[in-house]
Amino acid sequence: MTVVAEKAPPRSLPRRRPPRVRGLWGIRTAVPPGVRWTLMALSVAVPLAAWQVLSVVVDGRPDYLPGPFEAVEAGIEMARSGQLLTDAWSTVARVLQGFGLAVLVSVPLGILMGSFPAGQALLEPLVGLLRYLPASAFIPLLIIWLGLGEPSKVALLFLAAFFFNTLMTADAVRRVPLSLIDVSYTLGARRGEVLRKVIVPYALPGMIDSIRVNAAASWSFVVVAELIASESGLGYRIVRAQRFNQIDRIFAVLVVIALIGLTIDLLLRITRDRVGRWV
Repeated sequence: MTVVAEKAPPRSLPRRRPPRVRGLWGIRTAVPPGVRWTLMALSVAVPLAAWQVLSVVVDGRPDYLPGPFEAVEAGIEMARSGQLLTDAWSTVARVLQGFGLAVLVSVPLGILMGSFPAGQALLEPLVGLLRYLPASAFIPLLIIWLGLGEPSKVALLFLAAFFFNTLMTADAVRRVPLSLIDVSYTLGARRGEVLRKVIVPYALPGMIDSIRVNAAASWSFVVVAELIASESGLGYRIVRAQRFNQIDRIFAVLVVIALIGLTIDLLLRITRDRVGRWV
């Protein structure tokens, strides 16, 4: 007679109450509005205070590291003379041309790559390869081909944003649930209607986020472009201030660049929230 050993019942894990972290540092826990505004104010006030202290401590030379008050005074002086407004508009115009052209070309290509596997197979290897080439490496070629004027600067901004924005747009399109596309076809929608009424509206907030990220890169490269053979712009003003050791003006221009970039980012964020309420 064969005796079969009975299997022991599986041991159950001890029942634990799920830990829940409350308070300010809970994961994705809502922060009261008052605390939120306080933290936002501290995120600006603490670096400004550290900047002011360092301007006094570093070698005891305010001309070596001007404080925020000296930078503001220099900015006010440049604004009164009209230099700051002229240079800021020159830089903004270059960004609008170069980055705007990159968006106009990269968004349709990104939609093509994200919607159609054939488009991805055709374009992604080349775009993925070229994105690793730094845009600044093209400066000598752009100067040779397009000269020292505006076309070379606009082309540099185009190259700085085009490849990354194309791939990020394609990723946003691929995040559209396949179930929505299948339901659309089931209800009788045609391919063009699926693109216009399902894929693009769903992916639009993600595409705007991609534009937000790449807009910051465009601002970095427009300053680089203006450092070379330019007669106007915020980058040109930085080089000119460096020649005369006007460090307070350099900091004033940097503050202006940060404020303009923050304004653009806020406008794009508001646009994303309004056009993507259904997502």
